[in-house]
Amino acid sequence: MAKTAENKKQVIDKFKTHEGDTGSPEVQVALLSQRIQNVGAHLKSHGHDDHSRRGLLSMINKRRRLLHYLTRKAPERYKDIIGKLGLPK
Repeated sequence: MAKTAENKKQVIDKFKTHEGDTGSPEVQVALLSQRIQNVGAHLKSHGHDDHSRRGLLSMINKRRRLLHYLTRKAPERYKDIIGKLGLPK
């Protein structure tokens, strides 16, 4: 297994809500947060990579929409995921 696949599996195991869960909003937000960190690190050394910057903004907006969904549907789950990931809000 590749390093990224192992990292993805660890994130899924940490944030899953039930056995076999890979698509809950919590898991999606956690995976997006990991990818956002990776692309952000890439952009620090490759500042002119506009295609990656566009993808980063897309991921940030998708995470924002998922978090907004959680605030409407399950505020306690929202607070839990924000606390675990250390996101501001």
